[in-house]
Amino acid sequence: MLNSAESDCARPVPGGKSGAVKAKRKSGRRSAVSGQPLAVEVVILAGGLSSRMGRDKARLRLGGRALLAWVRAAARATGWPVRVIRRDLVPRCGPLGGVWTAFQRSRAERLVFLSCDMPFVTPELIRAVGEGKGRGVFAQTAEGAGFPFALDRARLPLVEQALAEKRFSLQALARRLRARKLRLPRRRRDELRNLNTPAEHGQAILRNRQRSRPDGAKQAWHGV
Repeated sequence: MLNSAESDCARPVPGGKSGAVKAKRKSGRRSAVSGQPLAVEVVILAGGLSSRMGRDKARLRLGGRALLAWVRAAARATGWPVRVIRRDLVPRCGPLGGVWTAFQRSRAERLVFLSCDMPFVTPELIRAVGEGKGRGVFAQTAEGAGFPFALDRARLPLVEQALAEKRFSLQALARRLRARKLRLPRRRRDELRNLNTPAEHGQAILRNRQRSRPDGAKQAWHGV
């Protein structure tokens, strides 16, 4: 759910105006004749307000490393290019502002989106979402559609339409896209966990200590 500050999108984009953007960029699509997959890039969104945490979540520490460092390590382990969005071109629009910004800055045909506050995500989950069939694939969380999720560039006009209508939730976007939902077994639900409050950060620190190696070195849940 968006906080009150995010509900006032500073510069909503008119719906359906993505043609000019496409014309300025070389296609990242590989040959359809050769059967090669679409070019994929992983995008970590780190431009949020972190209002519930009270400080920049990307810089919070877990096991001796910043949360963003854990997410970036898992993303790089997929072998796909990784991009971090620290400032949205359309601020105060929730995650959709970061989504739109990423498509302006990337040439890839498919982008896989991660939040900077989910340090337990695994490379396997990221690849499963990125390689999922359909032009929109979302992980199924307790709240509904959420991170990580993948979108094809062809879906950008629907993102722009949502921005223009000030409908910023990922759940609403997933419904609009009729996106595929990826469900994880219960034993892997921690991979979807994100840290929004100081209490959740404290719980993660305690949990990580419980999973320390015998030699005393700390490790994140996903072991990257």
